[in-house]
Amino acid sequence: MLQGWIQIAVTLLIVVAITPLLGGYMARVYLGQRTVLDPLLTPVEQIILKLIGVQHREDMTGWHYARAVLYSNLVMSLLLAFILFNQAWLPFNPTGLSAPTWDTALHTVISFMTNTNQQHYSGETTYGYFAQFAGLGYMFSVSAATGLAVGIAFIRGLTGRPLGNFYVDLTLSITRILLPIGIVGTVLFIAGGVPETLAGPVVIPTLENPAISQAIARGPVAHFEILKQVGENGGGFFAINSAHPFENPSPFTNLLQIVGMVMIPASFIYAYGVFANNRRQAWLVYGMVLAISVAFIIVTAIGEYNGNPAVNALLGGQAPNLEGKEVRFGWAQSALFAAITTGTMCGAVNSLHDSFMPNGGFVTLANMFLQIIWGGQGTGTAYLFAYLLLAVFVTGLMVGRTPEFLGRKIEKREVVLASFLILLVHPIAILIPGAIAMALPSAPDGATAQGFYNGIANPSFHGLTQVLYEYASAAANNGSGFEGLLDSQPAPSALWWNLSASFSLLVGRYVPIIALLLLADSMSRKQPVPMTTGTLRTDTWLFTGVTAGVILIMGALSFFPVLALGPIAEAFQIAKGIG
Repeated sequence: MLQGWIQIAVTLLIVVAITPLLGGYMARVYLGQRTVLDPLLTPVEQIILKLIGVQHREDMTGWHYARAVLYSNLVMSLLLAFILFNQAWLPFNPTGLSAPTWDTALHTVISFMTNTNQQHYSGETTYGYFAQFAGLGYMFSVSAATGLAVGIAFIRGLTGRPLGNFYVDLTLSITRILLPIGIVGTVLFIAGGVPETLAGPVVIPTLENPAISQAIARGPVAHFEILKQVGENGGGFFAINSAHPFENPSPFTNLLQIVGMVMIPASFIYAYGVFANNRRQAWLVYGMVLAISVAFIIVTAIGEYNGNPAVNALLGGQAPNLEGKEVRFGWAQSALFAAITTGTMCGAVNSLHDSFMPNGGFVTLANMFLQIIWGGQGTGTAYLFAYLLLAVFVTGLMVGRTPEFLGRKIEKREVVLASFLILLVHPIAILIPGAIAMALPSAPDGATAQGFYNGIANPSFHGLTQVLYEYASAAANNGSGFEGLLDSQPAPSALWWNLSASFSLLVGRYVPIIALLLLADSMSRKQPVPMTTGTLRTDTWLFTGVTAGVILIMGALSFFPVLALGPIAEAFQIAKGIG
């Protein structure tokens, strides 16, 4: 037991140690200050910007920035769609895979463009190497960079600066942040035993019967893996994602994956402190997020360590819950991975979330409902400070002080945008399609034609959790799967899941991005007011505690009823069954 807790603690300490180093570097990149990579990358960036027609780095308004995001993402989506629909005749397709069905391809394009990477297919049997590294891998970079660009634009506006230029921010996010980390990470993953090859599957005789052969899939996995983790993408090269020994062969690579997931979202909070010239506030907010994250990790880990009471009763003693887990990781690293991947909106998995105890189901859902522990690339930090603006407004009402943040008044427009972003959009994208899915009929026995069937494999509370998880994963741009849903071809219910999840993907990604940019634009245009004795300070322990309360209360108001009907009810059901 002690060894598992030590592993968790050491991993988190590594993340904390990296934060000021990477956060400071990111701040210098986006502030246009000199970095060690300037001589190498500045000429490359100038060529890229010239090729795309951005020769003068004009600042954009909120609407201009949003339109640039939407237009660029549309063009990128069309490129990916072309690759997926034509993969049969494209190179590096050693097993001769044909194009997927139109609804699977549509869901894949939307999922990867929104930095979600929710997968309704098995990677090694659906897409060839070219589709994986030139199509999906390309999206790993540009979708993550889009989130970083929006996040830094939000921070600029919040601190009274112009929002900047989307195309410049997109380029810098790729060349200065994702590319250097990706190169170093690829080397480390190869050293750790992750393959990087264009050779086809290896065909070998089985140990049980040498007359029977087995094909072992492989491919250019190492570079795919680091971008999957660092870019908060999460889409696996293989069907079982980071549980596959070629994606994640050892505790060393598992450590790299966990640190990779959280290093940029955590460092982004520190970068805010540099922009705001208030590192104290950044560390207070960082500490709040870390504390909630640690609490969620502990809840998950305790559930997995204590195991299933029904199994323990049969064994005559306590044993960890190892169902759906890889023994090379065990209960501790599986629990930590699950809590971090749903907290950071990465969505990679090294174990089956469907097999977790209700503690894990509660935490993984709660992470995706809140979206700020630690949140997605860039956008997670923006969500976090939108909560901070609401906390300023609520606290100002309670104590009778003018709500101000960084010397700028919080008025009706900002409150409406923040409330719309946090209290309305996310619940709509999850609860409405979830309710419809629960009301749909199951596919009749022997049905082969596609239709609007729910395809829910488990009854009762666990089945509800599976449905909630599917849409929470899509709306939060997380992408991980609870499994237990018949959402991939040739299941007749695949059409419903592909189309309905695509709705949640689009609403959960682009509506908040537009709202965040408009909110940042509004804050950037405000005239700063001098601090007085009546100003509510936001860089104190007290206000940080109030913010944590506002976050948890608002999350509970929106989602606690469905949590009560899902994992909480399942926990009582298990306890009652044993009692």
